[in-house]
Amino acid sequence: MIMPPFVHLSPPDNKPSHRPKQHSFLLVIFVLVSVSLMILFLVICLYLLRRRRRHRIRHGSKQDEELEANNADLFSIWNYDGRSVFSDIVDATEDFDDAYCLGIGGSGSVYEAELPTGQVVAVKRFHQLSDDSGAGGGRGLLDDKGFRNEIRALTAIRHRNIVKLYGFCAHSRWMFLVYEYMKRGSLASALGDDARAAGELSWERRVRAIRDVADALSYMHHDCNPCMVHRDVSSKNVLLDAEFKACVSDFGTAKLMSFDSTNWSTLAGTFGYVAPELAYTLKVTEKCDVYSFGVVALEVTMGRHPGELILSLSSSFSGKLSLLKDVLDPRLPCPADELEEEITRAVMVGLACVRTDPKSRPTMRCVSQELWKETTGSFQSMQTIKLCQLMNLEL
Repeated sequence: MIMPPFVHLSPPDNKPSHRPKQHSFLLVIFVLVSVSLMILFLVICLYLLRRRRRHRIRHGSKQDEELEANNADLFSIWNYDGRSVFSDIVDATEDFDDAYCLGIGGSGSVYEAELPTGQVVAVKRFHQLSDDSGAGGGRGLLDDKGFRNEIRALTAIRHRNIVKLYGFCAHSRWMFLVYEYMKRGSLASALGDDARAAGELSWERRVRAIRDVADALSYMHHDCNPCMVHRDVSSKNVLLDAEFKACVSDFGTAKLMSFDSTNWSTLAGTFGYVAPELAYTLKVTEKCDVYSFGVVALEVTMGRHPGELILSLSSSFSGKLSLLKDVLDPRLPCPADELEEEITRAVMVGLACVRTDPKSRPTMRCVSQELWKETTGSFQSMQTIKLCQLMNLEL
């Protein structure tokens, strides 16, 4: 028998055939472990981000907490249950539906909300940027500074003629302030084209409204420490309650005056009410509010914005022969004799406040005291007294 030649297959010849498989297996294991670790890392990061976001939504930023701590009355009328109030307001306005909107301003919209308790409040929701802007980290406020500024101002002052702040909310979807509800809306709307509404604002109520605004500004300028300048006094920012009591509102641009600085600032205010000196200087003083108050006082007595009158009085002769009776609101009957002096005094104060030179304007404390003086019969009849005569009188 012939046997085939013996072929020796050594072990070293078999090993190379298994090494590629081992390397592939180890590579797959390494990739799977790496991918798993990366996924785990991403999941942990997402969890921490979501947890941080939820914490910020629930508790607000540190600055919000400081504001809340400084406001002992925050949501006090609702037993300090801020989350419940938030839900109540969202439900009451049906997610801030336009049907509940009372008005729209530059920084936000104001809504009427009736709570389950039956109490009606005004809610100012601040405008937001669109989601694709990427601003604000999801919060997207147009005026976050104004939101915080208004809270600081209204938690630092208390006066019967300054609108009350009940609370505020800093949420991921909305930021809003909760105020007392002023049933009759703004002074501007009461003085509008509706003759019936203007007629409801009688001479007596108009004099009282002028006094109310003067008292509020006098308090801010002279009784607060440091004093506060509103910077946006206008008929739109004066609200009337059911009894026609006037309250100053909208403190988004209010400024605390610092005696150790120059108090320069950006231009703020409503066109037609801004003091003329701010056209060439941005230095804020109390006299800026005084000018704005003068415009409001004249607007209340005239029933319209006094822009043309102010321009005519600043000229050398035009308008100075006008009689007081000719510039008063013609939609109202002639005032009773006992009101004539009070109306004349209100116009005199308004004219003094809109003087071009800030130094020649009276202080709001002086204005308030003048408006509350008892009638003395020292003025001549408004049927014969001229505006130029009132302009030359000193308070």
